[in-house]
Amino acid sequence: MKNRQYIDVLWIHGNYDEDPYRLVSELDSERFEIRKLEYFKNGVVQYADEQMQTGDTYLGLVEVPDLQDINNDSEFEGKEISKELFEKFWNARKVGLPTKNLKD
Repeated sequence: MKNRQYIDVLWIHGNYDEDPYRLVSELDSERFEIRKLEYFKNGVVQYADEQMQTGDTYLGLVEVPDLQDINNDSEFEGKEISKELFEKFWNARKVGLPTKNLKD
């Protein structure tokens, strides 16, 4: 479980009816997704891990670029978050809690 990274990425685009506006992921040491949450403007949260997925959300098949590369694209604003905050988001989706007010 070492060398995990947790990222929170805003996706700035014009298709909010179909695509998520926020992607929160747990990455392994090779930058592959282990768990992922996708947030939609209508309040739906879809998620995926190695055992299950909801909606059209699934784990990526290739490595996630590093945050510098992500942030070089004007459609994305990414930052690293703590494992604890990621776990708050992940656990909130299980019980249907709102996640807007979760903080480090």
